[in-house]
Amino acid sequence: MCGIVGMVSQEPVNQQIYDALLLLQHRGQDSTGIATAEGARFHISKASGQVREAFRTRDMRSLVGNIGLGHVRYVTKGDAANEQEAQPFYVNAPYGIILVHNGNLTNTRELAKDLFHVDRRHVNSTSDTEMLLNVLANELQSQISGLELDPDQIFTAVEQVHERVDGSYAAIAMIAGHGLLAFRDPYGIRPLVLGRRPTGMVGDDWVVASESLVLEAAGYEVVRDIAPGEAVFITPNGELHSRQCAKAPRLVPCSFEYVYLARPDSIMNGISVYDARLRLGNRLADTITTHMPLGDVDVVMPIPDSSRPAAMQVAQKLGIEYREGFYKNRYVGRTFIMPGQAQRKKSVRQKLNAMGSEFKGKNILIVDDSIVRGTTSREIIEMARAAGANKVTFTSAAPPVRHPHVYGINMPTRAELIAHDRKIPEIGEVLGADHMIYQEVSDMKEAIIEGSDVTDLEMSCFTGDYVTGSVTPEYLEWIERTQLS
Repeated sequence: MCGIVGMVSQEPVNQQIYDALLLLQHRGQDSTGIATAEGARFHISKASGQVREAFRTRDMRSLVGNIGLGHVRYVTKGDAANEQEAQPFYVNAPYGIILVHNGNLTNTRELAKDLFHVDRRHVNSTSDTEMLLNVLANELQSQISGLELDPDQIFTAVEQVHERVDGSYAAIAMIAGHGLLAFRDPYGIRPLVLGRRPTGMVGDDWVVASESLVLEAAGYEVVRDIAPGEAVFITPNGELHSRQCAKAPRLVPCSFEYVYLARPDSIMNGISVYDARLRLGNRLADTITTHMPLGDVDVVMPIPDSSRPAAMQVAQKLGIEYREGFYKNRYVGRTFIMPGQAQRKKSVRQKLNAMGSEFKGKNILIVDDSIVRGTTSREIIEMARAAGANKVTFTSAAPPVRHPHVYGINMPTRAELIAHDRKIPEIGEVLGADHMIYQEVSDMKEAIIEGSDVTDLEMSCFTGDYVTGSVTPEYLEWIERTQLS
């Protein structure tokens, strides 16, 4: 999971991209980067940490130009401590290309061999983004004939990228002297939204970003989502070209975007994240009524913030009082995306505090958006009991996470997942809950896609069914060996 944005404007884009990255900060806090294009010259600034601490006035002044892109990074591939692996990545031929990427490639072993032995390209990091950039550069180089670069050549190169690359990828690239390119994998696993802002001049301003809130905050009209397999190319004067570049595209967006990752005020693939979370709460309430006597519950509480809409609906539908018992310190990163288990455990107590007056002597029903490793959940239950709770029922608006997620979320090994090879009562026992209730897979799917044109979701971490062709049992075992070594 990362956040990406690209802009073509009639005005300098450095401040616009900085502001957009602040809005996307929830998607990654390990590092950040901005690149701009001044004619055929690139300017790049990137650093570890969050947006506000990464860029100084001198950095912003150096980011000259009316075309640019930006990235906030949550590490799933590569070295989190190595600032050189922060995005964007650059390659000097053809023309000069800078690229940012949200997702995970799943055939990196094959790509590494082909890039070195066939394409004769050198990749200087462990990042799959640098691989994606070099594949694009190689295919674009093969399409160039004559002195000019036209959109058809760019789109044909993207077609070849789709042929060679497996996995999830929403990508934005700048081609020096030519414009901005954005494309999405043939399944549309990771989101990418297109927006336009009239200027009253020759060309409009354009933006592509991971979430629609970026567009709305900056006064852009949401035009549409970039379609699965589609590529969009925008020239420096604001002329937009687009083409479907995949042979058999199919929209299968990641369910975890709606459960946890995205901000609630975003709309992705025509689905309001906030409304989806309300519907998840309604479905969860139905499941709760079939698994426990409601007379045992005094209050419903959310784990702030992403589970709040679901918890409100659970309380309303069950007719139980809704209370806020946990206070959140907003200056600590999201525990799910903390890089290490020890750091996640330490961070829970820094992030949340239980207010004793809301717990003492009460039977509490806690609603969380999802449970991955269980570290946060176990700590929360202990905090509730220490604050005086009589009984603790723990519920999840998402189904049990039983399988690795390989498309851009840091769930690489089965041993890390508390639900792997455990039945739900066993999970509750490990966590220390009196009752343990999860959302059903079918209910989650229906709650998310209800009222939209989306017919399927990427749900591999819940079901073990992987939509792309390269995720085999051997691949999952290799991923686990790599993570544990």
